[in-house]
Amino acid sequence: MEQKGFDFAAIPQTAIRIITQPAAFFREMPKTGGFVEPLIFMVVIGVVSGLIQAVLSLLHLNMVGGAMAGITAIIMMPVAVLIGGFIGAAIAFVVWKLMGSVENYETAYRCCAYASAISPVTTLLGIIPYLGSIIGILMGTYYIVMASVEVHRIPAKKAWTVFGIIAAVLILLSLSGQFAARKMAGDAERFKKEMEEASREIQKSADQSRKAAEEMGGASQKQTEEMQEQTEEMKRANEEMKKQLEEMQKKENR
Repeated sequence: MEQKGFDFAAIPQTAIRIITQPAAFFREMPKTGGFVEPLIFMVVIGVVSGLIQAVLSLLHLNMVGGAMAGITAIIMMPVAVLIGGFIGAAIAFVVWKLMGSVENYETAYRCCAYASAISPVTTLLGIIPYLGSIIGILMGTYYIVMASVEVHRIPAKKAWTVFGIIAAVLILLSLSGQFAARKMAGDAERFKKEMEEASREIQKSADQSRKAAEEMGGASQKQTEEMQEQTEEMKRANEEMKKQLEEMQKKENR
């Protein structure tokens, strides 16, 4: 069979179909065919998610804002997707095996790779504190359950029970992590304000000390000038006394 090149133009349509018709997509998804196509799909979705994350960072709509955070998101998101895809598929493969699936790791990877189509949506949801992550996890759970039912032939009730429990744990971890991160961000902001206030106080004290030193220096200079004037007056008075004494001596000699 002749190999065809990967159709990048089909990625948007594939992603839309996964999001809007997950049951039908997974039901018709080829279980074999190699890792290249799902890998490319996953990386492209990661790039899109990274770009969205970068824009949100530049607009300061997420917890970590700024240009540097945006550039980091563009670089790291595809890398995280590339590495995390294989790790996530391995975990899902073990879970599915324990639930009775007869499919191999390649099929598990393809399910997880195509389920990543929701990543741009969950990235956008991330701007909503706490609730966004909950919705994102629930969405991911729904698509994994669809793959469990349609690809791995696992009963829906069993799939919802297992992955529902996993989702609940993930939600608790996400909420606690966000709470801790926001608390740290708040503490860091307060520390920054305290440091700025302390810096202003130090600068104020330094200015006052410099001003006092200048005033003391001015007073010392004035005292020196006054002493010099008094010395000059004493010299003049001494000279005057000498003249008077000389005149008195002249009169006595006469």
